[in-house]
Amino acid sequence: MSEKKTASDRLRAAGQYAVYLLVRGTVGLLHLVPLGLAARIGGFFGRVAYFLDGGHRRLAIHNLRIAFGKEWSEKQIRQTACDHFASLGANILCGFKLPLMRESQIAARVTVEGLEHIAHEATTDHSLLFGVFHLSCWELLTQVPSLFTVGKKPASIYRALDNPYLDAHVRQGREKLGYTLFDRSQGFTEPMKLLRSGGAMLGILVDQHAADTGVWCPFFDRLASTTSLGALMSLRCHLPLYTIAVYDDGPGRWRLVIYPPVVSKEPRPTAEGITAELNLMAERIIRRAPANWFWVHDRWKTPQPDFLLSSYRRGAAFPVGYDRSKLQPFELIVRSPNWLGDACMAFPAVRAMKAGRPDLRLTILAPTKLRELWAALPEVDDIICKDNGESLLTVSRRIRAKNIAYDAAVLLTNSTRSTLELWLAGIPRLVGYHGSLRSALLHQTIRELPPGTPPEHHARRYLRIVAKTGGKTDDPKLFDFAGPAPRSAAGTLRIGICAGAEYGPAKRWPLERFAAMANAVSATRPDIEWVLVGAPGEAEMGVKLSGMITGQHQNLVGKTSLTALIETLRGCRTLVTNDTGTMHLAAALGVPTISIFGSTEPILTGPLGPQHTVIRHHVPCSPCFKRECPFGHYDCMTGVSPERVAQAVHNQLK
Repeated sequence: MSEKKTASDRLRAAGQYAVYLLVRGTVGLLHLVPLGLAARIGGFFGRVAYFLDGGHRRLAIHNLRIAFGKEWSEKQIRQTACDHFASLGANILCGFKLPLMRESQIAARVTVEGLEHIAHEATTDHSLLFGVFHLSCWELLTQVPSLFTVGKKPASIYRALDNPYLDAHVRQGREKLGYTLFDRSQGFTEPMKLLRSGGAMLGILVDQHAADTGVWCPFFDRLASTTSLGALMSLRCHLPLYTIAVYDDGPGRWRLVIYPPVVSKEPRPTAEGITAELNLMAERIIRRAPANWFWVHDRWKTPQPDFLLSSYRRGAAFPVGYDRSKLQPFELIVRSPNWLGDACMAFPAVRAMKAGRPDLRLTILAPTKLRELWAALPEVDDIICKDNGESLLTVSRRIRAKNIAYDAAVLLTNSTRSTLELWLAGIPRLVGYHGSLRSALLHQTIRELPPGTPPEHHARRYLRIVAKTGGKTDDPKLFDFAGPAPRSAAGTLRIGICAGAEYGPAKRWPLERFAAMANAVSATRPDIEWVLVGAPGEAEMGVKLSGMITGQHQNLVGKTSLTALIETLRGCRTLVTNDTGTMHLAAALGVPTISIFGSTEPILTGPLGPQHTVIRHHVPCSPCFKRECPFGHYDCMTGVSPERVAQAVHNQLK
């Protein structure tokens, strides 16, 4: 193994050295080429690269759509992307040429603006702190420090190149004029010492994606992870944070602009507040010459794995007075479970996702039969419905027809088919539980709990997906019911009965026992009105049960839409039910339930909370999770007596 690794390392080093030799050869040729001609040659090859490099072309266009999509036509966006490639090519070639020239030669090709903002710094022994942007030929700043350091000793923080030969070459070119370079991977203690010692100028790149260490601030009205290093150094060293930018000003010519310091409008400035203001400043600087900025960098990258932002220490920050209605949404689509009960148990997870980031727009992809359910949840912004029997292509086309660039999708289902629906829709981040076939389609897989782990309730299993994607799952409000449950009409106590179970007879308590329970309770509480509810396919069962109940009641089995069922349940004091979707719906609405379990396990799927009562009769084979009893006598259900359930109803009414 070590020999293979050594051979691999040697091969990699050889490749890096070959690239280094190619660069040195290019630099050697540049000795013979005037700077203006080098810029024109680089610009030509940059435009060629625009047409040949499809990956970076698409990234640049994508980023420009984020920044200017509301203001520009598609033609303007593509033209700016092409112009950017030309600018980038020209400035890369010029960046190799500049270290071959004297500082005075380069300075003659640079126009400086904004020196008045830092002129007074020349008379002090304070250090000078600059935020630097990837604009035009930013390498120019290391070659003409005399134009903007006002007598301070120049230094900068940089990220070392992966190619050590190229890194050494670049360092040599940057250090020739006395620059002190700090490798950011070695920490920031030494740069801080330099600033505090006085008489130094430190430049920090502030416009790249900062991954998990950044503050999430609006940048062109879309949240982007932004380094807070400049703001932290400004606060800790008590120095203003100036910004400096380089713009193209003709072939081989540039305009260097110094801007006023970044100021937070907070009563007591924080690193987060200054960083948020810095992004606004970056927007203004980029708008001056959009084609000059580094659009081929994935600035608005979706973090992996925590695209929900609750887990980040600094979280999201906004400039004072920022209008959050302008914020471009992070588009998340959630594939709903197919069954009513499972969908209700997913409510806490959906609430946690919505709370996971302030810019989140949440779309549910669900069977048509669950539209009314998800429409009742305030956290849901949009619903895409799918009918039984629809093909994968039809569903994926319906998603695409929304014409929304979804950023990620979370699957609360386990099937490969549901994964394919979203994969075919081209969503770039698919998250779901590990599965033998579908794992190849997922970009982020969540592992099931290891064998021997205590059973996990379905609601908490869904929440584990949220936790693994950066959401907060310990807020008790996630389990709050969806809206207040009104009391029954004056003088009447309504109690619901759901005697069906679409899963199969193994989950159904016998009808005659439901009737015996209801009649026993009505004998002592004539003010009770029983409300029979159930699915459309259970209408015949409802008629049969209605004929057995002697107390006042109404039979709504199969007669209500999902919306009407929600309103009916909200008017009930409690619900007596089998383990059904209606049970979970009642629990989600805050209606107490008395649930009779037999073949299934309440630890996994029972209603959560002390207001719910679970009744079961333990037998050796329970839970078996079968639709029908393999022995034919359903002892787990028949072992529950009407008297026991009637007593539970009386206890609830107390």
